[in-house]
Amino acid sequence: MFGPGVPAILSVVPDTFTFAWIVAILFAAAWLLDSRGYAAGRALAAGTWGLFGLFWLTTVPYFAFEHQSYVESILALVGVPACVYVGYLLYDGRASLFTLTRAVSIMLFIYLPFETIPAFTLAGVAVPEPRRILIEIVANQTGVLIDLLGYAPERVANYEGYDAAFAWTLEDGHRMRINVVLACTGLGSMAIFGGLVAAVEGPLDRKLRALAVSIPLIYVLNLLRTTFITVVAGNQYMQWQPELVLAMFGATDPYRVSFLVSDRIISQLLAVVALIGITYLVARQLPELVVILEDVLYVLTGEEHDLTEALDLPREPTNR
Repeated sequence: MFGPGVPAILSVVPDTFTFAWIVAILFAAAWLLDSRGYAAGRALAAGTWGLFGLFWLTTVPYFAFEHQSYVESILALVGVPACVYVGYLLYDGRASLFTLTRAVSIMLFIYLPFETIPAFTLAGVAVPEPRRILIEIVANQTGVLIDLLGYAPERVANYEGYDAAFAWTLEDGHRMRINVVLACTGLGSMAIFGGLVAAVEGPLDRKLRALAVSIPLIYVLNLLRTTFITVVAGNQYMQWQPELVLAMFGATDPYRVSFLVSDRIISQLLAVVALIGITYLVARQLPELVVILEDVLYVLTGEEHDLTEALDLPREPTNR
C-alpha cells in the first residue's frame, strides 16, 4: 500500500484491514473492561483512539492518490487529530465518549467481515466470500434500474472476477467498463448507523425504528447512486471541463472525466448531505443518539451543544 518516500512510521504498521481488526478488538476489550468497572478500560480506550488516528493517517495516500477522492482524503486527514483528541478527552474524564467508542467498535465488526472473510467450503458446499454476494446483489439491482431507463450495457466481470461490471461501447469504438465494488454497496454507511444505534442505550422498539428508517433509505439511495454513475460515465454525459477535471484528480484518461465528475464530485458531496439528513431522521426515532452527536460536535468545536433543543427532538431519557 505504501511506496518509496512514505514516512517510516507508516511503513511499519500492519496492512489496512489487519490494522482495522486490531483497533476493533482493542475497542471491544476496552468496552468490556469499562463495563466491569476496571479503570484500565479507560486507558486502553484512550490509547486505541490514538491508534485509530494512525490508522486514518495510513489511509490518506490511498484516498488521495489511488482512489482519487478529495472528500475521503479530507475526512481521513481530519480524522487523525480528531481521534487523538477523543483519546485525550476520554482519558481526561469525558466518560460519555465510551458510547462513541462502542459505536466505532461495532461499526468495524459489521464492516470488516465483508472485506476480509474469504470464500470457503463447508460440508462440501462452496460458500462465496461475503463481499462477492453483496457486490453481485447490488450489481443485479443496478442492472434492473439501468434496463428500466432504456439502456442496455453488456454485463461483464469486474476486476475482482465477480459478475458485477457494465461495459459500454462508445460511438468511437472505445469500451468503458464501470465496476461495482464493495464501496458501491452502501455497506460503510449502513455499518455506521448500525454501530450508532447498537451503541446507545434505548428501548428496543426505538432502535428497530431507527434501523428501519436508516438502512433501507441508505440502500435505496445507494442504488440510485450506482445507477446514476454507471449511466453517466458509460455514456460520457458529464465531459465538463476535461482538462481541469483531469488536473484536479491527477488523471490522464479523458474517458474518466464523466466518472470523476459524477462519482468523486457530485455523488460524494450529495452522500455527505444525505447522511446528515438520515442522521436527523434517525435521531427523531432514537433521541438517545444525540449523546454521540453532541460528543462529536464537542470534539470538532470545543463547545458543548444541546442538539435536543436545537433540532427540536423528542425529549426522551438519554444514556448520559
